[in-house]
Amino acid sequence: MSFHTVEIPEGSEVFGQTRAAFTNFGYSAAVRANGLLFIAGTIGRRADGVIAETIEEQTEIAIRRIEEILRLENLDLSALVDVTSYHVDIHEHLAGFQKAKQRLVKPPFPTWSLIGVSGLASPGLLVEIRATAAYPDSSR
Repeated sequence: MSFHTVEIPEGSEVFGQTRAAFTNFGYSAAVRANGLLFIAGTIGRRADGVIAETIEEQTEIAIRRIEEILRLENLDLSALVDVTSYHVDIHEHLAGFQKAKQRLVKPPFPTWSLIGVSGLASPGLLVEIRATAAYPDSSR
């Protein structure tokens, strides 16, 4: 099996200084294998490293990061086939999450699972979103 690691370019406006996390924690932003793009969990940390305060802004940033990874692979959000989001205090924040999601994610909708968790990697993070996209040309 061959695979390709997607690298976030230095100077990315979307990821900014947070791109260092990939090296610091030893993981890839995304990996392409067998016609699919597996995108690591994305969070609501602004490009300057500050965690957004609201669930709506965190959700928008996380989705914009996914969108940027897809763009680097000449894809867009319509290529998503499966998404899982992890939520701190899911019942308290679901409305704000849905508001941002509905504004950004349009049909055709991917499958999407929402999972409540007690916490994420950094205090203040309220949502983390991981995704899988499919390439239109499955030979990639």
